[in-house]
Amino acid sequence: MLIEVVSLSFAFVFGLLVRQVNLPPLVGFLAAGFALNAFGPAFGLPPEAGPFLEHVSHLGVLLLLFTVGLKLKLRNLIEPAVIGGAVLHFAFTVGLFSLGVFYFLDLGQRDSLLLAAALAFSSTVLAAKVLEAKGELRSFHGRVAIGILILQDLIALVVLSLAGNSTPSVWAPVVLGLPLLRPALHWLMDVAGHEELLVLMGVVFAVAIGGYGFEVVGLSPEVGALAMGVLLSGHPRAQELSHSLWGLKEILLIGFFLQIGMSGLPDYDALVFALVMALIMPLKGLLFFALLILFRLRARNAFLGALSLTCYSEFGLIVAAGVLEEWLVPLAITVAVSFLIAAPLNRLAHPLFDRLESRLKRCERQSYHPDEQPVSIGVSNILIVGMGRTGQAAFGSVENAGLTVVGMDADPDKVEKQRSKGQNVVYADAEDIELWQGLDLTGLQAVILAMPHLDGKLIAARNLRKMGFTGPIVANAFHDDEAEPMLNAGVSETYQAMAGAGIGIADKTREALDPKAPAGS
Repeated sequence: MLIEVVSLSFAFVFGLLVRQVNLPPLVGFLAAGFALNAFGPAFGLPPEAGPFLEHVSHLGVLLLLFTVGLKLKLRNLIEPAVIGGAVLHFAFTVGLFSLGVFYFLDLGQRDSLLLAAALAFSSTVLAAKVLEAKGELRSFHGRVAIGILILQDLIALVVLSLAGNSTPSVWAPVVLGLPLLRPALHWLMDVAGHEELLVLMGVVFAVAIGGYGFEVVGLSPEVGALAMGVLLSGHPRAQELSHSLWGLKEILLIGFFLQIGMSGLPDYDALVFALVMALIMPLKGLLFFALLILFRLRARNAFLGALSLTCYSEFGLIVAAGVLEEWLVPLAITVAVSFLIAAPLNRLAHPLFDRLESRLKRCERQSYHPDEQPVSIGVSNILIVGMGRTGQAAFGSVENAGLTVVGMDADPDKVEKQRSKGQNVVYADAEDIELWQGLDLTGLQAVILAMPHLDGKLIAARNLRKMGFTGPIVANAFHDDEAEPMLNAGVSETYQAMAGAGIGIADKTREALDPKAPAGS
């Protein structure tokens, strides 16, 4: 029990400290892992992560990839930017890194190629974590980045199977029949209902069927968990399941970051290697940016997508553990340092692009962009930004009141779904300053900000005011401390979501007692 108490205490303290300087808590969890490695023996702990922490870490990664799969559409993987970005980046990076490793580290050709391959991958865990935290997993650049990461993971499996001693079982092709089970899996989702049975079913699918099932036939359990999530992604309760698993996944993932930090204290050579790789790391991002621009993405999405991919990968540690054990600690330090750099940079991704926008836009190709933003929202009285459950409810209420309304969302699938219902909804990313600079707001009387994350609402409100919009801006708030920054950004009124639900219930009760009484009286 001591290891759990001390490990979680270290993680909490370090996470709290870095939060005070506006860094993501995962940076603190990494630092806690190094601190446990250095000072853990004084508390009676082993200097390295033991079986318990490794097990917790593995479960956290499986649940993370399962929830990513719940939000993924297979057609997103066959986009030219995804396939071209993943394959070309891997080929260029391995070619350049292997030459450098072979020349400077005097390794054999095989080890040089394997070490270069380990360094070529980007972190699925970190990218998914930062994109999810910002609510951008289903945005255009988020879907492209996750698609590239999934293809990278598949490439990593090929590398391991070719370089390692293990090969897939003769039963491995059985997994190709999993799509045939989709109706049965969806039926189980219906039967499970809500609450604890739904959560338990998700864990069983991610860990038992996806994770352990794929491992039994010699395939990656991580890919198995992801595949199970994809199979369930079309179910109406997929997002409810993702939200239900949120807290459990977050707690288990702390073990992953602690484990990386506890992989070992570096010697001088390992530190030099990690620092050199940290200096080279921006080249990975520049190459991703160039490739995404080549495939006609706008500068903003190319920059945000590339930045989320600019880090080294935990899959590199998996490759090292299998075929390059002597490089495990240097690679662990390299991955940890890249996380320490990439996490805060991704937190500041939008302000960074705002500063560099004029320079980066010069790189855009003068052609059709698949992520083009609208220049007009038509003749509408009300604009609703964010078409989740809150946005859809507001849309219906405003429309029933006889006002013309247009919805806006950064999730193309959600936009398509709402359009199929006959609703006037456009695809646009409200966090894109370029959107507001080019959008015709003529005739617009009011704006409702119904996005789930505070940062998006702040960006939208500031830019609406900057472009001269003087009408009311109303935003939903999930926490009391969100109201003040939104009001400072230009929001006219905030609406506390839970308080609003209470008011709605009270109105319905009054109507039931006295059908003639006006609502809100």
